[in-house]
Amino acid sequence: MPLALLALAIGAFGIGTTEFVIMGLLPEVAGDFGVSIPTAGFLVTGYALGVMFGAPLMTVLGTKVSRKRMLMLLMGLFIVGNLLSAVAPNFSVMLIGRVVASLAHGAFFGIGAVVAADLVAPDKKAGAISMMFTGLTVANVVGVPLGTLIGQSVGWRVTFTIVAALGVLGLAGIARLVPDMPRPEGVRLRHELAAFKNVQVLLAMAMTVLGFGGVFAAITYIAPMMTHVGGFADGSVTWLLVLFGLGMVGGNLVGGKFADRALMPMLYVSLGALAVVLALFTLTAHNKIAAAVTIALIGALGFATVPPLQKRVLDQAHGAPTLASAVNIGAFNLGNALSAWLGGLVIAAGLGYTAPNWVGAVLAAAALVLAVLSAALERRTDAANTGDGLVVTGAASTESAQQKAAVHH
Repeated sequence: MPLALLALAIGAFGIGTTEFVIMGLLPEVAGDFGVSIPTAGFLVTGYALGVMFGAPLMTVLGTKVSRKRMLMLLMGLFIVGNLLSAVAPNFSVMLIGRVVASLAHGAFFGIGAVVAADLVAPDKKAGAISMMFTGLTVANVVGVPLGTLIGQSVGWRVTFTIVAALGVLGLAGIARLVPDMPRPEGVRLRHELAAFKNVQVLLAMAMTVLGFGGVFAAITYIAPMMTHVGGFADGSVTWLLVLFGLGMVGGNLVGGKFADRALMPMLYVSLGALAVVLALFTLTAHNKIAAAVTIALIGALGFATVPPLQKRVLDQAHGAPTLASAVNIGAFNLGNALSAWLGGLVIAAGLGYTAPNWVGAVLAAAALVLAVLSAALERRTDAANTGDGLVVTGAASTESAQQKAAVHH
C-alpha cells in the first residue's frame, strides 16, 4: 500500500476524533458556557447535519479543483473549525466552529476514497479504502478516549487544539505524499449528478443508511443500556466503547480484504450476521461478559460493511464517482441520525433500554434485503446486455454471410 494512504488515514484520524470526542466532553463544555446538557447536545447534532449537507456542497464547489488540492483545502477548513472551537468565547461561536469543521468531513472521506482507490491496482481498491478508514476506526480506540481524558483533566479547549494540530499533520502529509491527481478530463458536474439516476447507486446508499443505522441504533444508547440493564458502573462505559472501537478496526480491515475478492457475498455475510447479533443483544445485554463480546462484534460487523459499500458506490458511479462517494458518507450520518431517533422513540414508548437493539436488527435486515435485490437486478441487467450482444452478433453474422453470398453470386 502506498504511503499516501498514511496521510489520508492521519486526516481521517483527526476527523474521527473531533466527531466523537465531544460526546464525552458535553458536561465540561455545558458547564463552561452555562448551558444545559440538551443544549450542548446541539454540538453533536450540528456536526451531523453539517456532514450531511456539507458533503455534496463542498464536493460540488471542488469540481474545478484537482483532488489533491481539494483534500488540502478541506483539511485547512477542518483546522480552522477546530481552532475556532478551541478559542470560542461563547456557545454560539463554539457551535459555528463545529459546523465549519463538519463541512470538511463528508467531502474528505468521499474524495479521499476515490483517491485511495486510484492509488492501487483494481483488485486492491476496497483494501485501500479500508486503510484510509482505519484512521477513523483507530480514532475511536485511541483518539476519543485520550481526547476525553485530556479534556476532563486539563480542559476541553486543549483537546480541540490538539485535534487542530492533527489536522496540520494530515495537511502536511497530503501535501508531501499524495500525488497530484488532476480531475478526469471531460467530467463535469452534470456527469457527477447523472450517477444518481443509476438505481444501483441509490440502492447502495440506502444500504449504507440502513446497515450503519442498525449499528448506531444500539450504540447511541449504550450508556443507559449497560448501566441500567447490564449492571456496569458509569466509568466502565468508556472501556466498552474502546471494545466497540477495536471491533471497528478489525471489521474494517477484514471487510476491505474480502470485499476485493467477493464484494456482494461480503455484504450478505456482514449484514446478515449484524442483524442476528443486534437481535441477540437484547438477551446478552443482561450479562457483563456476553454484553462486552456483543459490543465488539457489533463494531466489527458494522464496519465490515463500510469498505464494500463505499466501493459499491464507486463501482456503480464509475466515470464520475466523486460526488456519489461524498454523498454516501453523508448517508452514514443520516443512518446515525435516523436510528438514534427511532431508538429514542421505542425507549420513550416504555419498551425498555434494550428495545433499540430490535430497531437495529430490523434496519440491518432491511439492508440485507436491499443487497439481495441489488444483486438480482444486476444479474438481470447483465443477462439482458449479454442477450442483446448475442442478437447483434448473430444479426451481424447473418448480414455478413448474405453479403458474401451476393459477392460469390
